[in-house]
Order: sequence, then structure tokens, then C-alpha cells
Amino acid sequence: MQARACLEFPGAEAMQRKHPCAGSTTAAVTLALFLLIFTLVTVYYFLAKPWFPEPINEMGRRIDAQFVNTLWITGIVFVASQLGLAWAVFRYRDRGQRATYSHGSNKMEVIWTLATVVMFLGLGIHSQSIWASLHFTQAPPDALKIEITGEQFAFNFRYAGADGKFGVSKPELMRASNPVGLDPSDAATVDDLVLPIMAVPVNEPVELILRSKDVTHAFNVRELRLRQDMVPGMVIRVHFTAEKTGTYEIACVELCGLGHQRMRSFLQVLSRPDYEKWLRDQAAPMDEEPPGQ
Repeated sequence: MQARACLEFPGAEAMQRKHPCAGSTTAAVTLALFLLIFTLVTVYYFLAKPWFPEPINEMGRRIDAQFVNTLWITGIVFVASQLGLAWAVFRYRDRGQRATYSHGSNKMEVIWTLATVVMFLGLGIHSQSIWASLHFTQAPPDALKIEITGEQFAFNFRYAGADGKFGVSKPELMRASNPVGLDPSDAATVDDLVLPIMAVPVNEPVELILRSKDVTHAFNVRELRLRQDMVPGMVIRVHFTAEKTGTYEIACVELCGLGHQRMRSFLQVLSRPDYEKWLRDQAAPMDEEPPGQ
């Protein structure tokens, strides 16, 4: 009976009173308002607070700028699409009218597909120089070299001694007391330092030589905007220059086992005099002979 009443309802009378098969205007208005409020609240939370801690190097600032540009572009698309959806929900709400079918517009589909391609390719091309500066540009020749070996669940930071050379290391010599496998028969290993924490001088280039001796780990310092996987069997080099003194967390951000949450250390960015004193302090226990010797 309801279906028949829908079919027989006079078109002229529909102008005077609500069609018996019309949907709820309240539901359409409520959904449209929800979409509007949801959009405004989302935009507020994206703009109200800073996303990341302050960067301490040039690459970090460039990455943040690229992130903001991407957020603005995608944010505008997000707001426009949500407002368009809210308008469509209200404009085309069910009034009891006969439904119509649309094949769409090939022209519009081509336009928004090309616009999406241009947007993503443009963002990628614009950011490629940032990636290249980390992975395809070599560190300066005078950069401080630090070898980092990851293991379950610790970072081992190796500094060359006064001779400026890393000694030979061999996997078969790796032990709990010799985590990077230093070869004692090589004279260059005598002054090498293997430490659980890392320190670098401020405003000086640093080159990291990343290794892993068991599973894939990742070296990550938020303030440097630097994240790099450490892959078994590979030697990966990255470099940075820290421009602000302080202590910053180093965290493994690859799920590397049941103790993954324990794999963390700290980066200390020091003035040149403080860095040299730090090195002397770290080397002192190794230079001192045990009592009674």
C-alpha cells in the first residue's frame, strides 16, 4: 500500500505538502552539520599545536617545510571535499522524487586524475633534493666518523682513537665484552672507543657508518629528522650537522624483537671543548692500569 501511495501521489500536491515517501530532512541536515563540524575540528587540531619538536639541523628545517607544504595542499583538498560532501548530502536529500542514474563525466574524471598525478609528482620532485642531500651527497672529508653497530637490544658507538683510524673488526670475535669484534692483533684497535652513548661537537659535520649484526634495526633522532635502517650485511652511511647543544633520544624504530622497547640511547651535542673533555673522560678508564699491575 505504501509503494502504491508513492506511485499515485499527485505531482501538484507534492508542492503543497510533504511527499509520503520522502526521507527525513532532519537526518540530512544532521549529517551535513556533522561533516561541517568534523572538518572544522580537524582543521583546528592540525593548526593549534606544533607537530614535531624543534629541529636542530638544516635538513630538519627543510623536511618540516616540505611537510607543511604537503599539509596545506592536502588540507585544502580535504576541506573542499568534506564541504562538498556536506553540500551534496543536503542538496540531494530524499524528497520522494524519482531516482535518476548518472554515468558521470569522463572529462571531470580525467581532470581530477591528472590533478592528483601532478600534485603527487610535484611534491616528490620538490622534495627529492632533501633525500639526495642525505643519501647521494657525501659527507665532507673532515667529518667526524662514528661507526654504529646495532644488536638486540643496544646501540654500540665506535670512535676512532688518536690515530684517526678504525681498527680491524671481525664478526667471529664478537662477544658480550667485545660487541663489535675488535681484533686485538691490530694496533689501530688499541685506542678505539666502543661506547653505549654518543656525543658530537656542535656545528661540525658528522658521518655515521651504520651496521647491524643480527636483525634490521633503525637509527632515529627526532630532532635531526634522521631515520635510517641498519640492515645486516650492509654498511650504510649518512651524515648530519647538529646546530644546537643538548641531549636527544636515539631510538630504534624497527620492531626488532621482544626487547625492542629497551633499544634506546642518547645523543649529546656539545661544544668543541666539552666534546674533547668528554672523549678524554671516556678513554680514561681504558688508559688506567688496574690496581696492583
